Formats: sequence, structure tokens, C-alpha cells
Amino acid sequence: MRSIVVVGFIAIAATLSACASNNNPPLQLAAMRTSADNVAIEQLELTWHKASTIKDVDMNMSVWADNAVWTIGGHTFVGKSEIRKFLATTAAPFRPENHWISETPIFKDKITVSGDHGTLYFECHYADVKTRRVKLALALDAKVARIDGHWLITNAVTEAASLK
Repeated sequence: MRSIVVVGFIAIAATLSACASNNNPPLQLAAMRTSADNVAIEQLELTWHKASTIKDVDMNMSVWADNAVWTIGGHTFVGKSEIRKFLATTAAPFRPENHWISETPIFKDKITVSGDHGTLYFECHYADVKTRRVKLALALDAKVARIDGHWLITNAVTEAASLK
């Protein structure tokens, strides 16, 4: 988590440096806002991976909008209560018998921002701590929105990810 904050500050500093020679304050502010939004959206992915690694359903729920829709494994869950129930009772990474760590190939992450809306794509590669083998590889493709000042997932589709 510390690294993402550092990366965020570096991105903002780079944007400020690039804009310092530009005498167009509105463009400078827009570039700073886009950088900050990208960092905030990326934080959703980091929270997701931490939550699934430590099996913290409440932490995972912090990335979802109240009326979010999530389609995974041919099932669609609408609203936080349905999503929470799925995570707590069915989702393999949160099951107590699975001792997995969640990793992500960050180079595959994709983020877009347009005002208060955007998209987020990331992959989760769940590896068994003992055997060090990948047990599950998923890709989440999400729509995100700034709601009450916070970026949240509003709609997501999760499918199997290719490890190629």
C-alpha cells in the first residue's frame, strides 16, 4: 500500500513538473486531477487483493457501491448484501480452508477516467501459500464511479484469466 502512495505522489509530482512550464492553469489542474483519480482507482484493486489475501469481507465491501452489480461464474449479484453473502459463503479466496495469497500482474491493469466515471481492469492470481501453485486466476473488468467523493465499483464482470 505504501508503494502505491509513493507512486501516486511521484505521478502527481511529475504532472506538476510537466505543467510548471505550461502557463495554462486549467490544464494543469485537469492533469493533476486525472493523476489523482488514477491513483484512487488503482487503490480499489490494491484493497481487493489485500482483502482476499487476509479474508476480510468487510474490507472487500469497501470497494463496492451500494447498488453495485457483479457477474461472476454465470451468477449476477445485485447490491452490497448479495455481494457480501457471496464472498462470505462461496468465494474460494475467502474460504477458511484455502490459504492463498492474491497477486496481480500490475502491467495488465487498465484504468480510464472521464469525469466522475471510469473503468478498471485487473487480474487476480491466487497462489496456495504452501505449494506455491496458482489455484485460481480471475480477471475483473469493472465500471467505477466517484460517489460522495470516493471511487467505487458500480458494475463488474469476473471471468477466468489466461496466465499466458
